[in-house]
Amino acid sequence: MTPARVRASALLAPIAVAGLALLAWTQTWVTLRIDDGRAVAAAGEVAAPALPALALAALALAAALALAGPVFRAVLGVLQSLLSAAIIASAALALGDPVAAAAPAVTALSGIEGAESVRSLVGEVAVSGWPYLALAAGILGLAAGVLIVATARRWPDRARKYEAVRTAPAGAAADVDRLDAWDALSDGQDPTAR
Repeated sequence: MTPARVRASALLAPIAVAGLALLAWTQTWVTLRIDDGRAVAAAGEVAAPALPALALAALALAAALALAGPVFRAVLGVLQSLLSAAIIASAALALGDPVAAAAPAVTALSGIEGAESVRSLVGEVAVSGWPYLALAAGILGLAAGVLIVATARRWPDRARKYEAVRTAPAGAAADVDRLDAWDALSDGQDPTAR
């Protein structure tokens, strides 16, 4: 893989992680049937309330990664791994104990609180595929974080598309200080006319 493709993949991965996590968060994760026959559906917002904050942090990380230099890329790669581990933990907690994850929805419907009281009400538990998608997003993000750290120094430099091309007249110094040029413009002078 070329360094440009590695950079593009590393920049798109946090965006994909955030998109998948937010998509999963909006869907029904757990459906419980309580003793009186009513079904209680718990969406990701109930089962994993931290997921949108983690997804938005991954989006912000992608924006910062696009601008960062090699050292900060490595730091952001570690941060991406930590965010992804938190996404994995949120999904794993909901998958590990779906009744506890859906307990707030049961309490809202029945008015009964307490972990043991809610468990005594529940007859059937059905877990959808959405928490697994959130888990997969976290694993993808973890792999992306490792990739970012491993390749941070090999990325190509950002394009200097809008930087002026400087040609020095004969006998003039080749490099013009940008700050001096900006100050000259502020003073009403043309820094290129020397």
